Amino acid sequence: MAHQTAVQMAQGLEAGKLDPVDLTEAVFDRITAHGDDAIYIEQMQSRAMAEAEAAHIRQRAGLRSSSLDGVPVAWKDLFDLRGRVTTAGSTVLKSGAPAPRDAPVIATAARAGMITTGTVNMTEMAYSGIGLNPHYGTPRNIHAPAGGRRSPGGSSSGSGVVVSAGIVPISMGSDTGGSVRIPASFNGVVGYKTSAGRYPMDGVFPLAPSLDTIGPLAHTVADCALFDAILRGHNAPEATAADPSTLNFVIPDAVLFDDLTPAVAANFDATIARLENAGARVRRIPLTQLQEILDLMARHGFLAGPEALAVHQTRVNGPQAAQMDARVVRRILQAKDMTAVDLLILQQVRQRLKAQTAEIIGEAIILCPTTATTAMDIAPLETDQDVFFKHNGLTLRNTSLGNFLDWCGVSIPNGTDADGMPTGFLLSAPTGRDTAVLSAALGTEEIIRG
Repeated sequence: MAHQTAVQMAQGLEAGKLDPVDLTEAVFDRITAHGDDAIYIEQMQSRAMAEAEAAHIRQRAGLRSSSLDGVPVAWKDLFDLRGRVTTAGSTVLKSGAPAPRDAPVIATAARAGMITTGTVNMTEMAYSGIGLNPHYGTPRNIHAPAGGRRSPGGSSSGSGVVVSAGIVPISMGSDTGGSVRIPASFNGVVGYKTSAGRYPMDGVFPLAPSLDTIGPLAHTVADCALFDAILRGHNAPEATAADPSTLNFVIPDAVLFDDLTPAVAANFDATIARLENAGARVRRIPLTQLQEILDLMARHGFLAGPEALAVHQTRVNGPQAAQMDARVVRRILQAKDMTAVDLLILQQVRQRLKAQTAEIIGEAIILCPTTATTAMDIAPLETDQDVFFKHNGLTLRNTSLGNFLDWCGVSIPNGTDADGMPTGFLLSAPTGRDTAVLSAALGTEEIIRG
């Protein structure tokens, strides 16, 4: 790995070869050296250094709070941090009251000794898979060809970039339609989307509560698995690397493979060949429910739409709309013509399809490309909303189908295109099978990376 992983830092801290204060100071040095002011919305250096000093004292006393005690972390801008106004990538929320306490997931990480370095950028209100932000700037995708600007993915854009740039080893994002896995794919890092309810969602600014989940982006699956364990009150991961020859994979034959760019298709096929050569069982199966979801949404709208509109209806129908990203406002307002019947049908069919697909898939792990394309040029997306929405829909397609079905999933880099832009390979499983999908990802990560 080009950058030090969370696990490597943890091992160095445990052995006394690394110091929390030095690690934390180095984070802020790297922020300055990297020179991209759009990554962090707010750096929290005072808090970070105080937490690092406390971690240093515990380390010297042999009383480390957890295996990640002293490891720096960045949080997407929609998590509550004590004494700070949660802005969710916007300016219209700045007049709100400061959070009285940390979000529970941050409080758990703090008790484990992790160092909060600040909040990182995101699509305003978390409502896009592209990652543009007109208020704070768009984080720079470090893989873009010289002189070019490519999408960082969204909505957890800063979380993908801050890890890819090697500033921190791990960052917590959120995922309602792909917002962890897409920036992981576009930035060449690992992203883990949890099943709904795996972590508490209190203190996390909502987009669509029935779909919202949170999850980490990191350099490796092992980093994600260890962070997951810490947040669930364990000091070691529940998941262990599965022997590839014991794994049962399925590839749905519909929808997920439409409109792939040549590099995404070629890298996916090459990855499947490597898995099969390692002894994994891979089957192609019909899963007509995926097309049924797309047809359902074409008739009745998106499930996230009414929920997002309920959160933001005063803003998008009032003077604050002019202070918001016009693309976000447009997308929120798309739900205004949906009816209560549309929403009820979406909710009822969702429950049926979750049960049907879980029965079909069983104990297998679903495989597909994380995104149909690599990160696209930013300029056309900024100048033409129709171009933006076309790319946004395709970018979100594969991952959002998983959100509708509440699949958990792990995106792993599996190559690049001719411009050096990363492609992503997604392992998914029905809701609640997080340990199984993490175990499969742990056992196959090096094969997938090639």
